Amino acid sequence: MDSAEYERKIAFRFAAFDQDGNGYIDRADFNAAAARLLTEFGTTARCDKGQALYNGAEAFWQGMAGIADVDGDQRVTREEFVGGAVKRLRDNPERFAEIARPFLRAALAVAAGPTGGGRAPVAAVERALRVLGAGPDAAAFAAQSLDVDRDGGVVEDDVVAALAGYVTVIEPEQAPPGGAQPLA
Repeated sequence: MDSAEYERKIAFRFAAFDQDGNGYIDRADFNAAAARLLTEFGTTARCDKGQALYNGAEAFWQGMAGIADVDGDQRVTREEFVGGAVKRLRDNPERFAEIARPFLRAALAVAAGPTGGGRAPVAAVERALRVLGAGPDAAAFAAQSLDVDRDGGVVEDDVVAALAGYVTVIEPEQAPPGGAQPLA
């Protein structure tokens, strides 16, 4: 992967978290994501699933801020994101995914509906990804990819593993022979 491709991937990942497009990631981005998911699936903020989603969003924000908010201003700039959420986690992407686990668990529960039983239908995951900013084709592809056992449902461990792969961005000088990369 060349430098331009690396920068494109970093920018794409940053934009996925910067939900309002204001140039930094903050608590409001995580709360906005939670609110949009609740609205999309007709779930109230006051119910158990709504509270779990907001609590998960807060835990995710606190984890990201703890890793990446170098200056302590409660905002993660693109530079801080690259330095914290990408470079620091390059060797341990599972750490970042574990920070996200409470949010991911709650988001899947919201998408699964009342009878989900820990599994969300692929179509519901696709809807959730679109609400969070993925384009229609990317959302469809990602949702299908998250159904690892091809049984029509997406489970928490598969989403957590996919996020761990997603945040791993290998810098150009560290790219393995043949340019193998995790999820784009």
